[in-house]
Amino acid sequence: MAEEVNKSSKPASKGGKKKAKRNVPQGQIHINATFNNTIVTFTDPAGAVLAQSSAGACGFRGSKKGTAYAAQIAAEKAGNVAKTQYGMTKVHAIVKGIGQGRETALRALTGLDMSLESITDVTPVAHGGTRPKKARRN
Repeated sequence: MAEEVNKSSKPASKGGKKKAKRNVPQGQIHINATFNNTIVTFTDPAGAVLAQSSAGACGFRGSKKGTAYAAQIAAEKAGNVAKTQYGMTKVHAIVKGIGQGRETALRALTGLDMSLESITDVTPVAHGGTRPKKARRN
């Protein structure tokens, strides 16, 4: 009682249309540089994510994720995807955080022949702090 397996000559393809290549010549790069990691995200002008990478995604582990070199590799990896798949040439940088990878990730863009139009720092700054605990009763 062996069942026959239907073997067709063509492999089953996933249905749907072929995705049209999107051309986004100008966009944004968001760099989130913390002490422990650096996350680099390329978006279109509306904010939709096109490519992203991080030091952890590039194979760095532990304390090496927070280094400037790891941020450079992450920026190059995401930048290559944004440039080859979407044709991005001009970027507006939005930087957040106080990690070592802030400037290094931006410098990696010059190696990819991307022109940096502007740099905006959106690092949150504490003002006043939280409410102190109430005084202790004796």
